[in-house]
Amino acid sequence: MVKIKICGIKRLEDIEIVNRYKPDYIGFVFADSKRKVSHDLAKELMNNLDSDIIPVGVFVDSPQDEILKLFDEGIIEIAQLHGSESEQYILDLKKKTDGELKTINAIEMTQEVDLLEYNDSNSDYLLLDSGKGSGKTFDWSLIRKDIKKEFFLAGGLNSKNVTQAIDEFNPYAIDLSSSLETNGFKDENKIKEIMEVIN
Repeated sequence: MVKIKICGIKRLEDIEIVNRYKPDYIGFVFADSKRKVSHDLAKELMNNLDSDIIPVGVFVDSPQDEILKLFDEGIIEIAQLHGSESEQYILDLKKKTDGELKTINAIEMTQEVDLLEYNDSNSDYLLLDSGKGSGKTFDWSLIRKDIKKEFFLAGGLNSKNVTQAIDEFNPYAIDLSSSLETNGFKDENKIKEIMEVIN
């Protein structure tokens, strides 16, 4: 069964909604974005999150100390990296947490990307996207069927195309954000609909 991640959680109301519908993961954005949250707000949200839901922190070229602090405080369990973080950067995060911090390496999918190059990545998962929070689909023909690394699929997924994406590519997880919003805020009806479509 495909896992579900809902990204861009930024209000207690969002936490109440995800606690009702139980996605596998939620994302707190710590990079510059309209969905950015402070460490204090993320801690408050995390304290109200259902313990079965795994919190992910979204970063773009952040200092390792910021990620490690959030991990040590129990605010995140996974770091999703959207910048130019190197394999050494990922390895260092692993070493400093005795391998307990999981990582997702976000790949901006273009014609130049060869996903097979990431099969030996130090990251636990890949995330295939059209760009940082663009909300647009990319050319799905760029997804290699022989990729070994488990991946999250993101970018423009909604209740109308998500079933096709799952059937065709069998991703480890689906990552959703802007398609679940109305006027910039998470919409319970849209979350309910997508959860029903996927499950």
